[in-house]
Amino acid sequence: MCLIYSEGSETINARKIWLAALGQLQLEIPRPNYETWLKPTTPSSLENDTLIISTPSPFAAEMLEKRLSGTIHRTVSRVAGRDLTVEFTVQGSTSAETVKQQQKPISEHVKSEMIEQNGTIDYARSYSLKNSFTFDTFIVGPSNRLAQAAAIKITEAPGKIYNPLYIYSEVGLGKTHLLHAIGHAFKQRQLKVMYVSSERFTNEYINAIREGSANHFRERYRNTDVLLVDDIQFITSKPQTQEGFFHTFNELHMAGKQIVISGDEPASKSMLQERIQSRLAGGLEVDLQAPDYESRYAILQSKMPGLNPDVLNEIAQRPHRNVRELEGALNRVIAYSQLVDEPITMQLANQALKSLLAETPADVISIDQVLSAVSEHTGISIDRIIGKRRDQATAEARRIAMYMLREDAHLTSTRIGQAIGGKDHSTVLYAHKRFEQLMEIDNSKRDHLAAIRNILTRSRRVPT
Repeated sequence: MCLIYSEGSETINARKIWLAALGQLQLEIPRPNYETWLKPTTPSSLENDTLIISTPSPFAAEMLEKRLSGTIHRTVSRVAGRDLTVEFTVQGSTSAETVKQQQKPISEHVKSEMIEQNGTIDYARSYSLKNSFTFDTFIVGPSNRLAQAAAIKITEAPGKIYNPLYIYSEVGLGKTHLLHAIGHAFKQRQLKVMYVSSERFTNEYINAIREGSANHFRERYRNTDVLLVDDIQFITSKPQTQEGFFHTFNELHMAGKQIVISGDEPASKSMLQERIQSRLAGGLEVDLQAPDYESRYAILQSKMPGLNPDVLNEIAQRPHRNVRELEGALNRVIAYSQLVDEPITMQLANQALKSLLAETPADVISIDQVLSAVSEHTGISIDRIIGKRRDQATAEARRIAMYMLREDAHLTSTRIGQAIGGKDHSTVLYAHKRFEQLMEIDNSKRDHLAAIRNILTRSRRVPT
């Protein structure tokens, strides 16, 4: 059955199509998914064969786009009797905050975004700002108020004060969010903004030298009003890249352009070249700390405003060390609800957190304890983990150990590298990111992590 599409009131047509689509989606999609993500939505408009759906939060829009976009697109098109694009917006948002369902292959879309007028690929442009990372969606608390205030201040007078602004913290506390928010604010002022990770900066710099296009590289980076560089620690072991970054920094700084850098440690404790440390310290350094209970609750509420307050409290009261871990707990509760096909209640949340979140001891965890637990679970000796062997099993055990030393023992990447056989600072960061990526696509990685944490917890309860 399809709803015949006809010209007329776009709002009426949008409402008819979406209500009819919801009726079918309710039968096709598990009830918890429907109740959590689709039921709170409302049709906004139908413009140029694009159905715009309003959601209560950026998190909901993102989840609909990532998890249900294919089913929604097919159902909406079937109901309307023609191929329609579906876009998700946040209630009260501007068009810039729209999350789109791309109907053509991602590779084509990304490629079209990267082609310049002269036919070459502009890698810097391809690294775009995330729409949901704005100042409006950044939850402010005692742990990040100074950093947020400094970030807003520089958008009022770019290049005049706090230049450079250096933001540092452990992983998952909001550095990247702030950099994106700064970028959005400057773009609204019609300024040219360049946002890039230090890894991408490194790759582009190396390619420019290899291909003899250094002039084009310099021109692109220095012809910008604002330079945002994320995770600067990645270049610590790359002296040639540091050379390129230093000269780019100097050119922009002397021209009065705003520079914002993020890293994982204070500039003076980083392993960057001394002259780069000096440049970073010459502006303003601000850090982000782990969120307190009130901030954790506010973050959860912003992502799932319709969720039972008792459930939000149950998740927030646990001592999550960063925002990423907090969001992971929320996602696990939602996923558990979907798997067992039951609504989210206090009982379900407790069960999900108990079964899917291995509790980590709150007090200090030593390097030896982490390595012993990893060794016990994997069967790989500690000597092999901290040694130079690179077979798959050893590399996997080493990667887990690095991840846990960062997340559970709260060590800096430099200290972890020293503990794991003198590994490079950037090697630790890569291992951490790689394991996070693997956990997103392979549930067995999460199972291994939970099992090791259980071993760690059990061993530390034994009287000494």
